[in-house]
Amino acid sequence: MDAAMPMQEKTMTFWEHVAELRSRLLVAAAALIAGTVACFFFVEPAADFIMRPVGDMQFIYLSPPELFMSYVKIALLGGIVVASPVILFELWLFVRPGLARRERASLVVGLFFGAVFFAAGAAFSFFVIVPFSLRFFLQYQNEAVRAMFSFSEYVGFVGAMVLSFGAAFELPIAVSILAGLGVVTGSGLAKVRGIGVLLIFIAAAIITPPDVVSQVLLGVPMVALFELSILLAKGQERRRAKRLDLED
Repeated sequence: MDAAMPMQEKTMTFWEHVAELRSRLLVAAAALIAGTVACFFFVEPAADFIMRPVGDMQFIYLSPPELFMSYVKIALLGGIVVASPVILFELWLFVRPGLARRERASLVVGLFFGAVFFAAGAAFSFFVIVPFSLRFFLQYQNEAVRAMFSFSEYVGFVGAMVLSFGAAFELPIAVSILAGLGVVTGSGLAKVRGIGVLLIFIAAAIITPPDVVSQVLLGVPMVALFELSILLAKGQERRRAKRLDLED
C-alpha cells in the first residue's frame, strides 16, 4: 500500500493538484468560519480579558457599528486559534506527498515547535509588552488631556502586537527547518548578521503600530531570536555534515 501511494501521487496532473488544493482550502475555510462563529458566543468574556492590561479605564466607540465590528475581529482571531489545528493538518496533507521521509519528520517537528513558539510570542506580547507600552503612553496624559481609548483602535493595537510577536518568534523554527533542508547555513547567516539586524528593525517598523516604542520592543527580541537562529542553523549544519559522512 505504501509503495503504491507515491506512484499515484507522482502521476497526479497539474489540475488534479489544483483540485486537491481547492478541497484543502475549502476545509480550512469551513473550519475557520465554524471556529469564528463558535468564538462569537464567548466574545464578551474574551473582550473583558483583552481589556485587562488597562485596568478600570473606560472605552468608547465612535460609530454605531464600531463595537460590533470589534467583536467580529475578536471572534475571528479566536476562530483562527481554534481552527489552526485543522488548517495545519490540511497543509500537512497537501505537502506531504512531495516530501521525503526525513523532510516529513522535519516538517512535523517544525509545525509543532512553530505553534509552541507562536503561542510563547503572543503570550509574551500580551502579558509583558502590551502593559509596558500602555504605561509608557499613558504617562503623557495630564489634567488638560486625559486618555480615552476607542475600543476598535485598542483591539487593533493589541491584535497587531500579539500577531507581530507571535510571527517574530517563528524565526528560529523557520531558519532551523531551512537549515535542515540545506537551504541556509549558520556560517552564512553569521556573515550577514549586520544586514539581518537592519532588516529586522525595518520589518519591526512595518508590522508594528506606527510608534518607535513598539518597533524597539519588537526589534530587540527579534535580534535575540536571530542569534538563536544562527546557533540552531549551525547545529543543523553539523548534524547534516555527520549524516552525509555516514552515508558516504
